[in-house]
Amino acid sequence: QVRLVESGGGSVQSGGSLRVSCAASGLTYLTVMAWFRQAPGKERELVAAINWSGSMTTYSDSVKGRFAISRDNIRKMLYLQMNNLKPKDTAVYYCAADRGPRILTESSQYGNWGQGTQVTVSE
Repeated sequence: QVRLVESGGGSVQSGGSLRVSCAASGLTYLTVMAWFRQAPGKERELVAAINWSGSMTTYSDSVKGRFAISRDNIRKMLYLQMNNLKPKDTAVYYCAADRGPRILTESSQYGNWGQGTQVTVSE
């Protein structure tokens, strides 16, 4: 049974940094993982995704150059380092995972989700 547990969210001022983490269990190594986020009144959107080996990543245009996704397959952890945070980054951030070697970019393609962690960025 797959279990994903996020941590590391919180409140920060504009321009600050946060790192959110996702502890995974029940996954095989050939697993694509991703971070999505959902702001109040908006649809869930992809933030970043990473393939099973960590050799390929993709980012939404809104976070490119500011956020970095990484994974540690030994520790079964997924990370999102967020720098130069802006108020528009305020959302609940979700960890997602599914089988396969290739990057997946649609939320409907992921069958496993964490409970989410709140990130709030103030002016």
